[in-house]
Amino acid sequence: MSKDWKDRLGVVFSTSDNYDFEYDDQEEEDTLDPKYQRLYVFVDRKQRKGKAVTIVEGFVGLEDDLKELGKTLKTKCGTGGSVKEGEIIIQGDNKKKVYDILIAMGYSVKMKG
Repeated sequence: MSKDWKDRLGVVFSTSDNYDFEYDDQEEEDTLDPKYQRLYVFVDRKQRKGKAVTIVEGFVGLEDDLKELGKTLKTKCGTGGSVKEGEIIIQGDNKKKVYDILIAMGYSVKMKG
């Protein structure tokens, strides 16, 4: 999030000499160890024109670590995908393959659907 004047539109004036504007940045949680993570894997076809995607949700940690996990899964599945809003989206119905990869990496995984 950029820290420019547009982020401070609600602040009118401060008389304090050492005033520093506090931004509403969300603090990211530290990434939990894989054995303490509880991930859910399922296949979704809604709003995707009938095409199946495998979704992994429930990751607790930094956005960069989530992107790295998504990259690993995409590479090992040999497909494309993305990381959006705390979810890893893998193209195709790869639920079993993603499940096996995550278990091998030490995550606690549960399949939905």
